[in-house]
Amino acid sequence: MVSRSGYRLPALTHRSDGGWRRVGFELEFSGIGLEQTVSAICQALKATPGEGTAAQQRIEVPDLGEFQVELDWAFLKRVAAEQSTESGPDWVQPLSQAAEVLVPVEVVCPPISVAELDRLDPLVSALRAAGAQGTEESLLAAYGVHINPELPALDAPVLSAYLRAFCLLQWWLVEHHEVNLARKISPYIDLYPEAYVEWVLDRKAPDMERIFADYLQHNATRNRALDLLPLLAHIDEQRVRSVVDDPRIKSRPTFHYRLPNCHIERPDWALSSSWNTWCQCRLLKSPKSQLEMSPPPRHQ
Repeated sequence: MVSRSGYRLPALTHRSDGGWRRVGFELEFSGIGLEQTVSAICQALKATPGEGTAAQQRIEVPDLGEFQVELDWAFLKRVAAEQSTESGPDWVQPLSQAAEVLVPVEVVCPPISVAELDRLDPLVSALRAAGAQGTEESLLAAYGVHINPELPALDAPVLSAYLRAFCLLQWWLVEHHEVNLARKISPYIDLYPEAYVEWVLDRKAPDMERIFADYLQHNATRNRALDLLPLLAHIDEQRVRSVVDDPRIKSRPTFHYRLPNCHIERPDWALSSSWNTWCQCRLLKSPKSQLEMSPPPRHQ
């Protein structure tokens, strides 16, 4: 069902603990710098900036939570943090301004209830008005939108059902999102390998032990269109770290879906288009978490 705001509501709107399911978004773009991005967000969401450096800034938004704005360059973020606690020549600010030409700005939104996703629309409009440019701005950077949706429950039947849905739909999702060529050939959003897809579709009721073992065998990398490492790390961080020791893996009870382009510069583009396409991977209202596999809508 699509709500009046234009965002599709999943069939399972609440978690097993009774709370609303939440979703986090990450937007990558260029065209404006960190300071302009912070100003646009504060104006759109009636917030004030918090602590930050020349490479990243926090913004606390009433009733929504903490937004983070950063230049997507680990080296710059590290030296900027060190510079903020040390005296001496301030060479970080010029480096930050130069980096804005070469690396994207990333806005990381806090988890928001699926019933309130339209509250992000003013943010998108404000960034567009400020001059933000998305995926097609760079042939190399491959900017995108990442979606981090909570699962209705952290159990094997739910996780297995979502994996089956995604494996059946992953090629259709690439087509429906019209994934940019530069992003297709980049290593960051690879689809699941055929051997793993065959395993997912063959095994009807795997337990969590089997899900962990096979996922880590075939997908020991963050570079997947549907990255499960943050979710698996939330369930058993030691097991994930023993196979993929990458500090960029942030444990959380969500998927990390990386396929959508970011077309923030287009007047008719909204986050709802990316979210509604992802929602084709969905579950029935059933304690057994059976798949709802209605035909996807025709590609327009």
